[in-house]
Order: sequence, then C-alpha cells, then structure tokens
Amino acid sequence: MYEHIRIMKFMELKPTESELEVLQVMWEKEPCTVRDVHDELVKTKDVGYTSTLKLMQIMFDKGLVERDTTSRSHLYKSLISRDQAQETALNKIIDTVFKGSGMDLIMKALGQHVASKKEMDVINEYLQKFDQDKK
Repeated sequence: MYEHIRIMKFMELKPTESELEVLQVMWEKEPCTVRDVHDELVKTKDVGYTSTLKLMQIMFDKGLVERDTTSRSHLYKSLISRDQAQETALNKIIDTVFKGSGMDLIMKALGQHVASKKEMDVINEYLQKFDQDKK
C-alpha cells in the first residue's frame, strides 16, 4: 500500500523535464551530492552549479528526493524508482496521447524504431510470457 501511495504522489507532483534529468543521474549514482549530479548534467547541457543546487532543493521541497544532512556535503536519494517513474510516465502517455490504447502505442513505437533481432526476440519472449500469464 505504501508503494501505491508513493506512485500516486509522484503522479501528482508532475516532475519537470529538468527534474527528470536529475532523477536519471540519481538512479545511477545515489546517494549522491549536488556536485555528483552537476558533474553529470554539464556533460550534456549548459547548467550552472547553483542552478543544479536550487533544482535539487526544490525537488526536496516537492518530495521527489530525500536529503541526508548529517555530513558537510548533503547526500540526496530519489524517493521513487526508475521503474515507477517509467510506469507513471507511460500510463500518462497512453491515456493522453493514445486515448488509452496500449496497442496503438506499441504499433507506433515499433513503426518508428527498427528493432534489432535481439530486441525482437526479447519482445516475442515477453509476448509469449504475457499470453501464458493470461491463460
């Protein structure tokens, strides 16, 4: 039940694109400092350290991350997993963009991306497992 509440809270928070970029870094490195996050963000975008700091403070205030202040360099950790964030975002896309049709989403995704043989094998395995679970 606690997990469901966290997912619902995440959905209500509607993290911004910048907040999702920070979460992406945190999922790979957590717990991490503002410096850790900033050093990764500057590899792909022009952002100042104080902007990263302010963004992470806002994320803490919103309840997206927790902060350990027992050491000089505060350590941050996300309050939702990557899988939970992906599930939430995907459900939102399916509901709003594809009018609730998962099939339309899958067809569009497969039509926009040429899947490798390995990817197609994994997709087929998943579909077979999904079909067996439904029986």
